[in-house]
Amino acid sequence: MLVIDKPAGIPVHAGPRGGPNLEAGFDALRFGLPHPPALAHRLDRDTSGCLVLGRHPKALRRLGALFAAGKVEKVYWAVVAGVPAEPAGTIDAPLKKETRRTGWRMEIDPAGQRAVTDYRVLGSAEGRAWLELRPRTGRTHQIRVHCAALGCPVVGDPTYGGPGGMPLHLHARSISIPVYPARPAIVVTAPVPPHMLAALGRLGYDRRLYPEGETTEAAPP
Repeated sequence: MLVIDKPAGIPVHAGPRGGPNLEAGFDALRFGLPHPPALAHRLDRDTSGCLVLGRHPKALRRLGALFAAGKVEKVYWAVVAGVPAEPAGTIDAPLKKETRRTGWRMEIDPAGQRAVTDYRVLGSAEGRAWLELRPRTGRTHQIRVHCAALGCPVVGDPTYGGPGGMPLHLHARSISIPVYPARPAIVVTAPVPPHMLAALGRLGYDRRLYPEGETTEAAPP
């Protein structure tokens, strides 16, 4: 597998209207294999950070099974407008896709699919907070909707009530993948994107205290 640091603002695959997308460049990531890698999961266009690719069909099947079983641990960082009432907690709110004339969005609905996100406040100042979020399910726009439900929409996310006029402040910070049952999981950490550095700095982020761009993997047998 490969884990790449996805930049914000580019979709992972081509939409109906075409345009630049990550998949268009996957051929450069073959590294000697006959076919390019493929997506093992997805990130929103405006979300940055860890994105996992499978290098061949067998790898994709294995990764797909790990994601489906909830064995892949994902950690996101977000800068949100507002500060949660509790310093940590769990948001358990099912989500359903609603389509309107102006487009679609995800909404909390008891008839929707189960969606659970754990959160923890890492810092706060001036009415904003830095959250660590761990989704326990993988629904579309899950973190964005759950932050809004917490009363703290993500900065740069006007779709769900956040302040607009700036990039989305949501980053897939790290991912832990138990590739081999008898070995430690492979853990990859993506550095903070440039557009979030200033906001996180005001909330207490110090690069010296958080490892940047690290990969930890099991030792060979």
